[in-house]
Amino acid sequence: MRPDPGTTAVNKISRLASSVVADVPDGSTVMIGGFGESGIPNALIDALVDQGACDLTVIANNAGSGETGISALLRAGRVRRVVCSYPRSRGSVWFERRYSEGSVELEVMAQGTLSEAIRAGGAGIPAFYTPTGVGTMLTPGKEVRVFNGREHVLEHALVADVALIKARAADTWGNLVYHATARNYGPIMAMAAQTTIAEVDEVLSLGDLDPEHVVTPGVVVDRVFCAETTGGAE
Repeated sequence: MRPDPGTTAVNKISRLASSVVADVPDGSTVMIGGFGESGIPNALIDALVDQGACDLTVIANNAGSGETGISALLRAGRVRRVVCSYPRSRGSVWFERRYSEGSVELEVMAQGTLSEAIRAGGAGIPAFYTPTGVGTMLTPGKEVRVFNGREHVLEHALVADVALIKARAADTWGNLVYHATARNYGPIMAMAAQTTIAEVDEVLSLGDLDPEHVVTPGVVVDRVFCAETTGGAE
């Protein structure tokens, strides 16, 4: 699915959000970047709502708030399961409603464990041991081993069919740079998904991004959506 970047003819940019999520099937596992209000790919999420994919498993930092972002997917009844650190936050009415009616399952992970599980998935590491959560309600039934005199619980890596992330800018090959805390989960989710779709504010010509500033290389980015694009976009 990822084109060979060995030619300048590669162009991953689209100005249509609908086109970059058009083939996301029902039952997909979707990682969605964002932390609080920072770095949320709202346009891509809205396009996924309009596209109609359902029975989704969403992996994210939280379960949404207000009416936008992940909350829009929950409101539309498209989510079957949520894996996150903070299922309840101010304004998370749609998650609470779906969960209370039994239409959404929930797996809570400590934030550091969630981050490491995603990173491990992207690195091809199937599982890891961590002391976080040992003896709590987060780890019943999980394997526990002792290392250096301390108990550690086995956690499995997380991978996804699709990652929806937000970056500040991209070039036509899909190399990404981020703005401050909007970076959050974007880089590790891009590595852990079969298909990575990035929403960006700006598209630059090939060679205009400082290589030292590129955080996510285009080799792990499949599609880029930018509402304002220049020549070569579809």
